[in-house]
Amino acid sequence: MIEKPKKKIIVSAKDYYGDMCLRDSFRRSPKVEGRRPQGRVEIHEIDEHGVDRILHKSNLVVYMGRELICEKILNIENTHTTTNMTEFLCWAGLGNGGVNPADPFDPYAPTNQDVALGNDVPINATNASYADFHDGYYHKVPFTNEYEQDGYNNNAWIVSKIGITFGVADAINQEVNEAGLFTATSDAGGFAGPFHLFARVTFPTIIKSSTIQLVFVWYLYF
Repeated sequence: MIEKPKKKIIVSAKDYYGDMCLRDSFRRSPKVEGRRPQGRVEIHEIDEHGVDRILHKSNLVVYMGRELICEKILNIENTHTTTNMTEFLCWAGLGNGGVNPADPFDPYAPTNQDVALGNDVPINATNASYADFHDGYYHKVPFTNEYEQDGYNNNAWIVSKIGITFGVADAINQEVNEAGLFTATSDAGGFAGPFHLFARVTFPTIIKSSTIQLVFVWYLYF
């Protein structure tokens, strides 16, 4: 009697980050799941009449941001990365390189390998509380920060909510279709950098006139 060869089954148990919560996975598949902090972004386009148009987008924390998180947790500088362990999340920027040039309403998806916005746009020409001056200032410290409980994870305090407002005097007449959160060693006005991309979002093009505000509500789930 010939015995059939026994199948080898590999069972793996691992944790991974989902869209809204951290869940356990117990599966027989050899497929490797990705793990990353992520969340969502609400983009509010508010006109002079107070009309609020809201767009919901997924957020991506890029590799460079995740490397800095590792350094912060261990409190050990990683000489293989480009970030400085003393950096913190403190700046935001806008760009116009987030869409297909043939279709301004077709945004490219951010990737883990992104280290900058596709093409930065100036935010303000004269306000010295901004940073990264060239032909204008390209980064702004606009944050309002809150911690929130995650109802999907027993109300644990693992959600960071960041509010960013680009007012009527910001990025006037610029085509805007991407935004980023940046880390740096200082949040002082006029800071020259360096700046390192932490997270990026892309969206259909918005013409940022002097009559509208763009308000980003950035939720980071850990």
